[in-house]
Amino acid sequence: MGVWSWIGIGVLALAGAALALHFVGERRWQRATQELHLQLEASRQSLPITRLPHGELGVLPPPVQRYLRAALPANAPMVATVELRHEGSFDIREEGQLWLPFASRQRVQTRRPGFVWDARMPVAPGLAVHVHDAYIGGVGILHPAVAGLVSLAERSSGGDFARDELMRFLAESPWYPTALLPSQGVRWTAIDERSARATLVDGPHEVSLVLVFGADGMVESVRAAARGRSLRGQLVPTPWEGRWQAYETRCGMRVPTRGEVAWLLPEGRKPYWRGQLVEMRCAFAE
Repeated sequence: MGVWSWIGIGVLALAGAALALHFVGERRWQRATQELHLQLEASRQSLPITRLPHGELGVLPPPVQRYLRAALPANAPMVATVELRHEGSFDIREEGQLWLPFASRQRVQTRRPGFVWDARMPVAPGLAVHVHDAYIGGVGILHPAVAGLVSLAERSSGGDFARDELMRFLAESPWYPTALLPSQGVRWTAIDERSARATLVDGPHEVSLVLVFGADGMVESVRAAARGRSLRGQLVPTPWEGRWQAYETRCGMRVPTRGEVAWLLPEGRKPYWRGQLVEMRCAFAE
């Protein structure tokens, strides 16, 4: 057998091994995702009400009233769960920039607050980093792994990290706006005609965000004075902002279809997530 034949056999063997590794990684990651979904479902609680109560909006600060009246239909049913699919890009560098494309699926439940984000970021042909980011039962979870097999880091804890994940849940509530109602656990504080502070408590964790509303009444941005930014192995409290745009009607509600998330550093904004909504499915309280 000639040398080129042996080279061909070697290439085929490597390709087969890579394919098998990819299959094993995908199966393992799918099982891990299913386990997180089961944990999320196990933490689920019944919603206190099933539809928007008459008169509930009247007690809210004026910009919040305008937003919810524009985002929700009259007698709106309460959102119980949401399935979201996004595509976009993510800056994986703590300092500097290195943007990678991503595709993600996210499952959210509004009571008890929680979500599971399952993303894939291609880093080379046939090779991707898989990421789980979640908040389940008061615990924050983060797990990136190459090909779903080789862990780059793994964190599962309460405390400040869980608080940061609960903050993400609150910041993304324009995708499930009934979660912002007082009857769903959010406490509102007036600031001015274009902004108000939302506070959410889940177990030992309490988070607050300032929501800024645009001329159309929709949520334009959400801001936190401090959220944990990963920097050289430490979580450093850093000002943080999410921006929401391009509202459309999905599941009978007005929701954003594009967004950007950034750290607000002394030298300027450092965006690290830019995405667009590809698909959205909702289940409502019965």
